[in-house]
Amino acid sequence: MALNLAGVNSITGAQVPKQVKVGEYLINRLYELGVRHVFGVPGDYALGFFKELEKSRLELINTSDEQGAGFAADAYARVKGLGVVCITYGVGGLKVANTTAQAFAEKSPVVVISGAPGLKERTKNPLLHHKVREFDTQYKVFRELTMDSVLIDDPETAAPEIDRVLDSAVRYKRPVYIEIPRDVVSLHVKPYRARRPEAADSEAETLEEAIREAVAIINKSKKPVIIAGVEIHRLGLQDKLLRLLEETNIPFATTILGKSVISETHPLCMGVYEGAMGREAVRKYVESSDCMILLGAFMTDINLGIYTANINRSHSISAASESVSIRHHSYGDISLDDFLDRLSKGSIKRRKSTKIPNPPLLKRPKPVEGKKISVSYLFKTLNSHLGGKTVVIADPGDAMLGALDMVIQMETEFLCPAYYCSLGFAVPASLGVQMARPDLRPLVLVGDGAFQMTGMELSTIARFGQNPIVVVFNNEVYGTERPMLDGTFNDIHPWNHSRIPGVLNSGVGFDVHTEDELEEALAAAIKDTGNYYILDVHLDKTDRSEAHKRLTTALAKRVK
Repeated sequence: MALNLAGVNSITGAQVPKQVKVGEYLINRLYELGVRHVFGVPGDYALGFFKELEKSRLELINTSDEQGAGFAADAYARVKGLGVVCITYGVGGLKVANTTAQAFAEKSPVVVISGAPGLKERTKNPLLHHKVREFDTQYKVFRELTMDSVLIDDPETAAPEIDRVLDSAVRYKRPVYIEIPRDVVSLHVKPYRARRPEAADSEAETLEEAIREAVAIINKSKKPVIIAGVEIHRLGLQDKLLRLLEETNIPFATTILGKSVISETHPLCMGVYEGAMGREAVRKYVESSDCMILLGAFMTDINLGIYTANINRSHSISAASESVSIRHHSYGDISLDDFLDRLSKGSIKRRKSTKIPNPPLLKRPKPVEGKKISVSYLFKTLNSHLGGKTVVIADPGDAMLGALDMVIQMETEFLCPAYYCSLGFAVPASLGVQMARPDLRPLVLVGDGAFQMTGMELSTIARFGQNPIVVVFNNEVYGTERPMLDGTFNDIHPWNHSRIPGVLNSGVGFDVHTEDELEEALAAAIKDTGNYYILDVHLDKTDRSEAHKRLTTALAKRVK
C-alpha cells in the first residue's frame, strides 16, 4: 500500500455552533482534515489547549523534547498529508524552529501551534518568563519559516483566520503557524459558515499550449527519460505518474528526495539519478537523453550530486508545483497536478521497450563467523531483509547515502531529509510514521552522532508500544564531516547503545561487531514484532559507502 497524501478532507461547509470555543474549533478543523495525532511538549502557556486536546478525538503524543515532536510531525505529514506539533511559547516554540525550517524547505505540511502569554498579561510590556524581546518576536521568527501564520487575538475573526491558515498548509504543502494566547483558547468563536477551499486551477489556454509543446518535443525525441521528484509524493500524484509510465513506456529515475515515489521494482525504474554520486550506468543513460522530463523535482545541490548532474535545459521539460518550464522559457499559472494529468491523456506515442539499467538486486550475502562488518555488507544485508511492510527512514550521512542503493519495494516507503539535511530526524520520524501508518514497521538508519541528538525519543516509542528496528551506525565520529576536514571537533563520546532498553525498561538491544552477530540480531528483530529493537553496529571509522566517498570528495573541494 502506498504512502500518499490521499484522505485529506475538505471543509464540510456546516454552520459553526454558537458555543464552540477557539481551541475546540481548531481541533475540529484538524480532525476534518484527516489529522488523528498531535505531537508536542506541554508548557504553562499551552496547557489550556493541551487540556482541550486531551478531551478531543485527537490523540496527544507528548514527546521527550520539542525537536523530536517537530520531526515526528514532519514525518507524519509526509505520510498522512498533514502533521501537527503543539508547544509552548519561547522555550518550546524556538526549539521547533529548526524542524519547521526543514518542513518548509522540503514541502512538508506541518501545522505549528504555539501557546502564548495571555492578552491581558501583556499590559505595560512586563518581563514574563519565556519572553525573548517583544511579545511578537516568536511570531516574527515563524513568519519567515512558514507559508502562512496568524496570531489568534480576536474570537470574532478566529474561525476564518484558522481556516485561511490551514487552507495554506493543505494547498501549498508547506508548514503554517498558529499562535494562541492562553486566555483566548476558551473564548467562543463567532458563528461562521466555513467555506470550502478552492483549488488553484491552471489557466486553461496556457496549460493547453504547454501540453502541445511538451508532447511535440517528447514525440520528436529518440531517448526520453522521466525524472520523478518528491512533489509527486507531496501532492499525491503517484497514480497519475504510473498512468503516464504505463501509457508511454518511458523509463524513469528519481531524485534522492524522491526515492521510492514509485516502487523501485517497477520494470521502467532505473533507481536514483544523482550525478556523479550515483551508479554510472544510470548517469550515462539519463545524461544521454535528448528529452529529460522532470516532474516535481527539486534542483538542490544534494539532489544534483553536488552539481555534478548534467541537465541540459535545451533538452528538458520541467514541471513543478506551480509552474512549468520547457527548454528556455516558462509557463506560469500551471499546476503540476493539471500538467501531469493532461500529459498522461495527451497523444504521446508509446515507446518500444529498451534495455535500461534497472537497480541491481542485491543478493543476500552469506555471513562469515567472526568477520568484522563493513558498510557494504551492512547495506546488502539490510536490503535483503526488506519486506512489503517495511518503511526505511534514514538520517543524513552515510545512513542516507548508502541507503540510496537499497531497492525499496513499495511506493514512498523511504523517507529522508535529503535537502535540508538536519541530523536527528530518523528516530523521531519513525514515531510519526507509525502513528500515521501502524501497519508499517520502520527500519531506522541513523549515525551514532545523530542518535545522540534525538535518540531518547525511544522513550516515547516505548511508551506508545511501537516496534521500529533502529540500526545505529557506530563509528564514534561525525562521519560525514571527517573526510571533508578532520579535527577533534568530529569526535563524539562512545555510547553503549544496546543497553538503552535496560534504561527504558523496554525493547531489546544487540551489540553487533561481526557478520554472524548481525544475522542473529536481524533474525530476532524481524521475528519479534512486539518490541522495538536497537542494533549497535560497530563500524570502522574510515569505512564509508561508495556514494559517501564521492560526495565528501566533492564537498571537501568546496570547503578548502
